[in-house]
Amino acid sequence: MKTRNLVLALLVLLSVITFLDRLAIAAAGPRMQQELGLDPKQWGWILGAFVLAYGVFEIPTGAMGDRMGQRRVITRIVVWWSVFTALTGAVSGFVPLLATRFLFGAGEAGAYPNMAASVARWFPRMERARAQGFVWGGSRAGGALAPLLVVPLQARFGWRASFWILGVIGVAWASVWWWWYRDLPAQSGRVSEEELAEIGSSSNAETHEAAPWGRLLRSRQLWLILGMYSSYAWSSWFYFSWLHTYLVRGRGFSYDQMAVISALAFAFGAAANLAGGYVGDLAVRKLGVKRGRRMIGCASLSAGAVLLLATALTRDQVSATVLISLGLGVTDLMLPSAWATCVDIGGRYTGTVTGAMNSAGQLGGFLCTVLFGYIVALSGSYDLPLVVIAAMLTLSAVLFSRIDSSRPLFEEAEATANGGRD
Repeated sequence: MKTRNLVLALLVLLSVITFLDRLAIAAAGPRMQQELGLDPKQWGWILGAFVLAYGVFEIPTGAMGDRMGQRRVITRIVVWWSVFTALTGAVSGFVPLLATRFLFGAGEAGAYPNMAASVARWFPRMERARAQGFVWGGSRAGGALAPLLVVPLQARFGWRASFWILGVIGVAWASVWWWWYRDLPAQSGRVSEEELAEIGSSSNAETHEAAPWGRLLRSRQLWLILGMYSSYAWSSWFYFSWLHTYLVRGRGFSYDQMAVISALAFAFGAAANLAGGYVGDLAVRKLGVKRGRRMIGCASLSAGAVLLLATALTRDQVSATVLISLGLGVTDLMLPSAWATCVDIGGRYTGTVTGAMNSAGQLGGFLCTVLFGYIVALSGSYDLPLVVIAAMLTLSAVLFSRIDSSRPLFEEAEATANGGRD
């Protein structure tokens, strides 16, 4: 087996753990709200606190990985968030839970940008969407496992114990990563000369430079990417934060039914990410980087908007289950291509660029998680917010259609500075 595939296996496992820890609170949500006496608006702020902190610290932690290397930075990230995952099981009320979730988000920030930077170092260009597909497929597998693991654990041991167990798992993964992983393929004694040639020499050049923010911020493409991902994230954060409560309180499903339906939705997402990685690489080979990335992104975002709108309009439980599950899967087809776009155009500053994109996503996610609770409180409807989310997905598709993955950001910024046009 090629060493880069072992790197990918570790990243996929980390992605599973990331979403197990992140979505454990969503799966535990109905019980936690009942025991701690939290109303929909307070719960929205609890969910939003994580997203806000995650967004604030995403860019600096992504840039930190570019400077210090992913081995050290990812180890710090995982240990930090595992500690606060465990502490979530010790909270006693709204304010302690709010603070714990904020610090949890601050610790987890930068995980996916640094994973993307590892992919940039260890994988040749034509394999990057596939690799990102496996990484993001792992995240959805974690999302599928969360209710199936957390709900039974809660029923047997209480919701607090589930967070303690997940904290221990994260620390164990971080120990293996620190011992085995190396930032550059050439630093690992396990990589053959043949595989080094396949990966490419650019993957073996260290950066250790501050990101040129002035040039970055002059890039029209970067702003398109930020707007695209921020709009898309309204949908993803609905699934991450409100889906479980929506199914129980908005659609009248039982806790056990909720666990199965949410697992089904994330299973569709996992399959879609794997398929999206392969389809994304195929589209690039057939259509070129520019048209290939655009086609996947625009088609999946537009179809996802239609499915969420249809979910909001249907009253039948079975139809709603099918539509909402397909909505996550269809939308997730674009995720490997979106992250591969950042790898394509970010170059040696992939961690910084993906951090900026994901930070913009957290802004959209924060707005969604908080406003969802307010819309429900004011209207009494759990379906009305889905209409808003569908509109944001449509906007995301429009913005994706303007991104040119064949032009590196720094090349474009330099051309802009010299009077060139995009």
